[in-house]
Amino acid sequence: MIANGLLALGLVLVVEGLVYALAPSLVERLLEQLRLLPEGSRRMLGLTALALGLVMLWAAKTLGA
Repeated sequence: MIANGLLALGLVLVVEGLVYALAPSLVERLLEQLRLLPEGSRRMLGLTALALGLVMLWAAKTLGA
């Protein structure tokens, strides 16, 4: 269980690091656009990302990962 958590956290850090290393100006523009969204829209975006992540984790476990 702890190994899976470390693996997941490591993958998140790799993806985040790649985004900031390869396109930092794109990240800044994206954050500016997010600031313009109403709070409810940002919350819905976060909940959608959460749900998608849970579905992906479930699918990975179901497929034998």
